[in-house]
Amino acid sequence: MGIFSRTRDIIAANFNDMLEKAEDPAKMIRLIILEMEETLVEVRTSSARTIADQKEMRRHVTRLKTLQADWEDKAELALSKDREDLARAALLEKKKAGDMADQLSEEIAVLDDALRAYEQDIEKLQSRLREARARQNSIAARLQSAENRVKLRTVLSSERVEDAMIRFDQLERRVDYAEGRAEAMSMGDDSRQPSLSDEIAALAAGDRIDADLASLKRRMAGKSEAPKAPESNETPKPAAD
Repeated sequence: MGIFSRTRDIIAANFNDMLEKAEDPAKMIRLIILEMEETLVEVRTSSARTIADQKEMRRHVTRLKTLQADWEDKAELALSKDREDLARAALLEKKKAGDMADQLSEEIAVLDDALRAYEQDIEKLQSRLREARARQNSIAARLQSAENRVKLRTVLSSERVEDAMIRFDQLERRVDYAEGRAEAMSMGDDSRQPSLSDEIAALAAGDRIDADLASLKRRMAGKSEAPKAPESNETPKPAAD
């Protein structure tokens, strides 16, 4: 395949369609990147050769222009010596040099167009290469994630994990039992030092008792100060028959 058609095919390639149809997307994207890298090297190599050819042609054009001036000087010398035939021959050589210079200049212009095309192709190839590498990283990350999920599910569904969870439950029950025994042994033990929470709760309970005692005293004092009913000195009359 020619380098131009190969480059155009790569630039116009539909990565999504290629990867969807591929049995192994990771392998396919690696092959795509390899192809693009090789094509990019070829395009740059062709660009370098074109630039070298242009420089050589420009040097040749410069030499031809110098040759034209030399033949013109010779034609003038021949005419000054009344040798019109030699002057005509000299002018003919000048024309040949001029025609060759014009032809090389046209070829240089063609190479200029080719170099601009190479430059555009290189930019597009680099852009597509960056896109392909990004897709490669994405595919690799997705593949790794899928493999990790498979491994995790395999591990979670294995009997070893189930046995380990059962052992953890048994160990937790043993710890609960040990803590329960310790709490039971400390019940009714007056020598046990009260905790900070216990001491603060006792202070709060003492304040409530003091408040209740003060309220009771106020009620009893109010009852003792209440006025008594006056006693009557009259003897009751006998009830009528």
